Amino acid sequence: MSSATLWEEGRRPGREVVALAVALLLTATVLDLLLSERLGLFFDLAFVTICVGAALTVRPRDFFTVGVLPPLAMALVIVLLALSDRASIARADDGVAQAAIAGLSRHGIALGFGYAACLGLLALRRSFLDRRRP
Repeated sequence: MSSATLWEEGRRPGREVVALAVALLLTATVLDLLLSERLGLFFDLAFVTICVGAALTVRPRDFFTVGVLPPLAMALVIVLLALSDRASIARADDGVAQAAIAGLSRHGIALGFGYAACLGLLALRRSFLDRRRP
């Protein structure tokens, strides 16, 4: 019998993966803000990495849960910052909604890459698992 491949490895429940992903994303946010005054490249790279990790660790029946995670996680972080530290994602005198929109637009490339990577990996895993079924 052969060992499990990368596509078969994910066995964690969706709730656990989402909780860990959000915790890691919030940690990356805090670390990035400790390193600089604004949310930057460190956050973007961490976001994409967390999206990839979540897609690879979730069990197959919870693919949907992780499939909707990237935009919701990004929105959570941006809205929390819009409420607490607007200057880190937008101008300090912007309103909450304007700061949230500015923050999402400034990190839209990371959101796009993270979401595409997550959905792409989930689709690859689904395709691989479907081909392996007897």
